Amino acid sequence: MKFDKPVIGGPCWTELGTSDLEGAKRFYTELFGWRPETDPRQEAGGYTVAHLGDAAVAALSPLYQETQPVAWNVSFAVADADDAARRVAEAGGTVVLGPMDVFDAGRFAVALDPAGAAFQLWQARGFQGAGLFNAPGTLGWVELATREPDRARDFYTTVFGWSANASQWYTQWAVGGEDFGGMADMGDRFPPEVPAHWMPYFAVADVDATAEVAREAGGDVVVAPASVPDGPRIAVLRDPQGAAFGVHRAGEEG
Repeated sequence: MKFDKPVIGGPCWTELGTSDLEGAKRFYTELFGWRPETDPRQEAGGYTVAHLGDAAVAALSPLYQETQPVAWNVSFAVADADDAARRVAEAGGTVVLGPMDVFDAGRFAVALDPAGAAFQLWQARGFQGAGLFNAPGTLGWVELATREPDRARDFYTTVFGWSANASQWYTQWAVGGEDFGGMADMGDRFPPEVPAHWMPYFAVADVDATAEVAREAGGDVVVAPASVPDGPRIAVLRDPQGAAFGVHRAGEEG
């Protein structure tokens, strides 16, 4: 990402919904050096914030609904969650939860784009989002995989005001002229049962070494480390509970 703090319209937070919270804590602590802190309040439902130093960088939480998949989710910062939810619906998306207040931290909603990719809206109050981006172990990029790239481009530029810089193979999203993520056409590269989805990429010092640590910690390497032409070195990994995420070499944020 070209910015180093949450900005309106850009990704501000990422959180994992997992079937094994304690296992996820162990895995990501070993992989990224995170320090997880679980909110002790009963009404928080086990929500756990991962830190690097003093900075909150991501969250891990139990699954709150039977239909909720094990997956990483991406939140985008908005000035007004209710207004953003209205724009989502008007642009052809669906709001599936909220908007609702989260203690005094902010206002939150979960939405689906027209192709079914889930994402979250976050109106900050006491909590702005990640305190660190692009450093090893923190969020550095977000990517939408979809079978309907033209429809997605229209939807997200309408809802968030993003610009889209498209090549033959890839589209890069930007807010205020600052790139923060991309979009890939799923085509026939994904099994038909895999839905459209957003996926976070975390910066790491060494992609190859991180992939090996993930494997040794019980995860899988879905896409082996490779260098993108004129781009970063990346890999796609899967944690022991089945959640996929990407890693890229720090300093190569797109």
